[in-house]
Amino acid sequence: MSDGTKIEWTDATWNPITGCAIVSPGCTNCYAMKLAGTRLRHHPSRVGLTRDSKAGPVWTGEVRFNEEWLTQPLSWKRPRMIFVCAHGDLFAEGVPDEWIDKVFAVMALAPHHIFQVLTKRPERMREYLTAPGLLDRLMDQAFRIDGIEGASWAADFHSGHTKGLPLPNVWLGVSVEDQKRADERLSILHEIPAAVLWVSNEPSLGGIDWKRWLPSGRRALSPQGHYFIAPEYFMTKCEHCGWIGSSELQHVSPIADTGDADVICCNCHQITNCDEIPRIGWMVAGGESGSGARPMHPHWAYALRDQCAIADVPFLFKQWGNWIVASEENGHTDSAMATNDAIWLDVDGRQAKPSCDGMREPIGMFRVTKSRAGRLLAGVEHNGYPPLPAHFTKEAAE
Repeated sequence: MSDGTKIEWTDATWNPITGCAIVSPGCTNCYAMKLAGTRLRHHPSRVGLTRDSKAGPVWTGEVRFNEEWLTQPLSWKRPRMIFVCAHGDLFAEGVPDEWIDKVFAVMALAPHHIFQVLTKRPERMREYLTAPGLLDRLMDQAFRIDGIEGASWAADFHSGHTKGLPLPNVWLGVSVEDQKRADERLSILHEIPAAVLWVSNEPSLGGIDWKRWLPSGRRALSPQGHYFIAPEYFMTKCEHCGWIGSSELQHVSPIADTGDADVICCNCHQITNCDEIPRIGWMVAGGESGSGARPMHPHWAYALRDQCAIADVPFLFKQWGNWIVASEENGHTDSAMATNDAIWLDVDGRQAKPSCDGMREPIGMFRVTKSRAGRLLAGVEHNGYPPLPAHFTKEAAE
């Protein structure tokens, strides 16, 4: 764990649980996995969590609870943004609910911090956060950790001074690297109760159509051109088939001579109530860095930036990673495309060299250091955050 970190979107990392397992392409070059199998392989918190392979260290699926680090955030008096389980996944398969209870209890006991939780397992996150009796379990753990503060939290809840769950200082998010993972994970994310729902599109490994997940903040019209039922588009869930997405994608069928209209689900084609549900409150994006890093097509980053602007969602661009556009401006010429440090990257993710024949929207990319690639999009540094509580500002945590 570290009070202070180089991760651009947080202030500190906290690792009460370490270890994980590979679940999707975004895990291939996981920095935490590489560290656990190299520099930290003999540290008690990492021993046995990886195995050697031809591609380097790989998670074994074993997880470890680091009791000595559990209460660390309680000793940090100045407000911080804290990335929870940066070297694992709080909702990994082998993590028992009791461990998660302890982590959430500490977060409840430290309301001056903001805790940023990120998972690739939203099903487990949803199951945990919607389980009956969760609040009672957390209060019990909080009392065991700190009897005075735990009792105070319980008293505040029972007196109506706090609503209990969801914890107002905990942001719950998922990581998505491509369209397949976005479609699989984002619908589940929207069923999780949280103060802030957020998404990390890092490493960005393919184009994603964000229109379904980031409703346009403009006058609502249906795809057929009819005025919609609200001033702006919003997130909705069909009560019949469970489809989740922007109301912009639903159909409107005017009712004759009434001036009213039915909303038709774009998935099951039944009339739906089109009730509003919580929406994504923060987007973080970035390319991959490190050994074996895969390039990010600029169109993927620009498309997300633009949709966040349309949807009025705070956007933070973390990094390009280890690849930038191969241009003379960036110090790369066409004659160097055949060298090992350059490739053609198509908007659909295909790579080729030295020719880009047959590609739809190819762009030359070449490998550089992470610091040289930087984190500017069209010359602009994007550092958006959701609204912060009155006692907490990003500047105060730096």
